[in-house]
Amino acid sequence: MTQADEYYPPGAFYFSVSVIGSATLVTEFPEIDASFQEVSGINAEFGMEEIAEGGENRFVHRLPQRVKYSNLVLKRGVVTKKSMLTAWVDVTMSCNFTKIINPQNLLVSLLNNQGNPTLVWVFVNAYPIKWEVGNMSSKENTILTETLEFSYNYFEQINVEDMSSLSLKLKTRSNC
Repeated sequence: MTQADEYYPPGAFYFSVSVIGSATLVTEFPEIDASFQEVSGINAEFGMEEIAEGGENRFVHRLPQRVKYSNLVLKRGVVTKKSMLTAWVDVTMSCNFTKIINPQNLLVSLLNNQGNPTLVWVFVNAYPIKWEVGNMSSKENTILTETLEFSYNYFEQINVEDMSSLSLKLKTRSNC
């Protein structure tokens, strides 16, 4: 095996989050959002239905149901300047259903040493469901953080070589 053939799993510390929706709100603010310190919730699992068969008591049949997705959770330092993402979350959370919730597609990219994507996940029709500002304490010298939680229809891992067709793919799928 040559050195070029060696494989090393990518680090989980260099990533980016982007909003790739089509709402007018997205274009009203410059992209000044800070980097996120943590992304979690990239999780999908089958729901299971258990059926006990009469007469066969050694096991229970476990049948798969629909796939369930966890909420996408983003954590970062609070941004004090105009932030498109914060404005979108604020408008969605404060409208109290007087305005239509405007879902967006979110893109989470794991980056290599050169800043190029190695793995990409797209979260389709995401919208904020929780916004939490971290605790403030005069006893600690820490950065004030905010946690943003999003619900979405589904996510897909996108092949990095196929990124050019991503926008077309999202437009056709979001109409389903």
